[in-house]
Amino acid sequence: MEANYILAVNPGATSTKLAVYHSNRFIFLKTIRHECEDLENFQKIVDQLDFRKELVLKEVRENHIPFDRVGMIISRGGLIHPIESGVYEVNDAMIRDLREGVSGEHASNLGGLIGVELLVDFPNARAYICDPVVVDELQDVARLSGHPAFNRISIFHALNQKSIARTHAQSLGVNYEDLNLIIAHLGSGISVGAHHMGRVIDVNNALDGDGPFAPERSGTLPTGALARFCFEEAESLDQVKDMLAGKGGLYAYLGHKDAEQMEKQARKGNRKAKLIQDAMAYQISKEIGAMAAVLGGEVHAILITGGIAHNTDLTDYIKERVSFIAPVFVYPGEDEMRALALNGSLLLNGSISAREYCEKNLVKGIDLDSGGGD
Repeated sequence: MEANYILAVNPGATSTKLAVYHSNRFIFLKTIRHECEDLENFQKIVDQLDFRKELVLKEVRENHIPFDRVGMIISRGGLIHPIESGVYEVNDAMIRDLREGVSGEHASNLGGLIGVELLVDFPNARAYICDPVVVDELQDVARLSGHPAFNRISIFHALNQKSIARTHAQSLGVNYEDLNLIIAHLGSGISVGAHHMGRVIDVNNALDGDGPFAPERSGTLPTGALARFCFEEAESLDQVKDMLAGKGGLYAYLGHKDAEQMEKQARKGNRKAKLIQDAMAYQISKEIGAMAAVLGGEVHAILITGGIAHNTDLTDYIKERVSFIAPVFVYPGEDEMRALALNGSLLLNGSISAREYCEKNLVKGIDLDSGGGD
């Protein structure tokens, strides 16, 4: 029998989402929640590999999926070296870079590792990742920060942004590659990308917390005040990193990371919650305006997606401030599992080809010393 089932795996900080997809439909879709006590004994994220892999196997068995019919395991990509958008087969070089965390430590690093570990149990499958967070299609001018010691880098919600872009294009009966879009992904981190004819030519680094502040990220902070804090108040680098990404944003202001709770508090008359919510929407609107400039004002649509897009008070605030740029469409939630499954289907039926993760396909960035005249 043909091995045409697709197993999709998406590891997050506190959950592992998985699904089996066949004949253009999900056989099952599951989110495994991980309590703090389940993960606190693991010193590094990569140490969670066996724990999460066994949970995936358990769910597949309990849903009576024939292991020999699974032809592909496709996972959310992790913090490998920068690459262009696409589907990549997991190879030795990728395994090494995921284990080492060459671009940082994140739960998404487990995706490709879980996939390749599962090949022992799925004899007819091959392991892939799709549109990792390090997708880099930046134009050169977007890479300069203002000082040669610091280059701007592309780390964002590539999988969901690309998926929502294609979904929107399909709804119009056009190709994603024919549109200029601004897409704001609102989740635990917030990324706002300028999509020019199928390429994300500018986007904030959502992992480190640049751009608008988010439920647990501080966003772009005043540089002078941050420098003074680092030298005069901070006790360690880890403290600063936690402040920027993990214990910033809503958590720092309100003591929690729940945008839904913030909305409820604001609606009940909590003036602080209302101000924080408005400030978040204000900063997102500013970032969207900046991306409109990147696209030269030629914007076909602004798309708002991610979990916080369910917050209608926040999205209404954004609409009021940016709808003069282009029509605004809200796609609440994340469609990452469907994005993984659909990319897997395209690969299985030959509509697209897998790319190789190797030196020649890595995005090198810009070398200012290789130019010509003075």
